[in-house]
Amino acid sequence: MDKKQSERSRLTTLCYIERENQYLMLHRISKKNDVNKDKWIGVGGHFEEGESPEDCLLREVKEETGLILTACRFRGIVTFCFEDYPTEYMCLYTADGFEGKIKECDEGRLEWVDKSEVKNLNLWDGDLLFFDLLEQGRPFFSLKLCYNKEYVWQEAVLDGRRLELFPICDKEGKPTGHVGYKI
Repeated sequence: MDKKQSERSRLTTLCYIERENQYLMLHRISKKNDVNKDKWIGVGGHFEEGESPEDCLLREVKEETGLILTACRFRGIVTFCFEDYPTEYMCLYTADGFEGKIKECDEGRLEWVDKSEVKNLNLWDGDLLFFDLLEQGRPFFSLKLCYNKEYVWQEAVLDGRRLELFPICDKEGKPTGHVGYKI
């Protein structure tokens, strides 16, 4: 881990902005040495000194998208554990009210994606669980996701209960390198 990463807050926000059965997704293709390189994620980022979760969310969404949120909902807290990295605590939001026009993002490409197509994108395996919980309409959840050095999902705990993880296989029964789960 470089010095800049070690000085950053371990508290973050992530938001899935919604409109007309779509999510605004960020394809992370622009930053070098990015743990999210080539992944599709929501928008958000690290807390700055003195910020509340909502302060961070509003600032990050404005910086990354140019949009000003007018309606958002705190959906859950996600604890990320990665081997060789400090634990990260992420406040997960959805938002369905916003003003302004989308601008170019220096972290990647922003794109509206149909909710039915989101799971076909290159996502973190654990993010699939976020989307299932959001689709189920869970009012609030606590989720712990642990990954190994190769960023393979190793553990998931939802609201204090460990979930069963299993390798996902292709049609021939060969592991794809992705991990699924049972709630």
